[in-house]
Amino acid sequence: MLAVKAEGIYKFYKSPGGKKEVLKNVSINIEEGEVFGILGPNGAGKTTLISILSTLSIPDSGKVEVFGIDALKDPNSVKCIVNISSGNPNFPWSLTVYENLKYFSLLYGLENRERSINNVIGMLELETFRNTRFDSLSTGTKQRLSLAKALLNEPRLLFLDEPTVGLDPDMAIKIRKLIKTIHDEKGITIVLTTHYMKEAEQLCERIAFIKNGEIIANAAPIELKRQMKLGEKIIIDYEGEFEISSLNDIQNILDIKYETGRVLIVAENIELILNNILKKFCDVHINNIEISQPDLEDVFLQLAH
Repeated sequence: MLAVKAEGIYKFYKSPGGKKEVLKNVSINIEEGEVFGILGPNGAGKTTLISILSTLSIPDSGKVEVFGIDALKDPNSVKCIVNISSGNPNFPWSLTVYENLKYFSLLYGLENRERSINNVIGMLELETFRNTRFDSLSTGTKQRLSLAKALLNEPRLLFLDEPTVGLDPDMAIKIRKLIKTIHDEKGITIVLTTHYMKEAEQLCERIAFIKNGEIIANAAPIELKRQMKLGEKIIIDYEGEFEISSLNDIQNILDIKYETGRVLIVAENIELILNNILKKFCDVHINNIEISQPDLEDVFLQLAH
């Protein structure tokens, strides 16, 4: 079943020069139970898109369905089964962790509020901070509180907007592990925006790349690398005479860069053709071999420019 089906989404904002087109004919399908990433440079439209999918904003045109519910005609029904957590969370500063969660549980109209509050406090390891005011919490603890708030209503679909922005590396790793645990244990569909490539690669099963308000790529991370011809790389440093054209008969090589004493080969799968490559170097002395994998940062840089 599709958790999200969006078709032909357009969004405009007023600007001094007239209307600014923020989203242009955006269409995406998100499967139930998957972790779906929305990547793109700052100002690309990521937050606007996630706001529309979570019913916080209304598109100027297009259709949005969440678990088969028309999100534009019946947003209240959608709000009951989704929630959102944003980076740099902002809660009533004078309320404690418990009081903030109680406040939101009342807003959500939860029946068994104390059970729900205690569940998320335990899940997010916030018991130590139960009676600590929001303005006294560390940045990482504030982010955990934001996740706890977003899990109060036991959503089927969870939106995470830049969940680790501004966190130090250790805390960012902990938050990513926490997101993965929540997904694995609860089976919640998660849609996250980020501009951290490692985060997307670690968490997301599929990724949509948005640029200037348009989806320009949508695939699994490994497929994006293939589409961009960002295969695995092998660098061979050698001594002796080598005929570079001898590599041309090896299949699945995407690119070859050559300079005296060094060859860089890009291929879909280096392991499958490594023996064939090394046979070509049998008449020279190999000093060093280095194999590396492409990452989403390579994809990001290529798509963003």
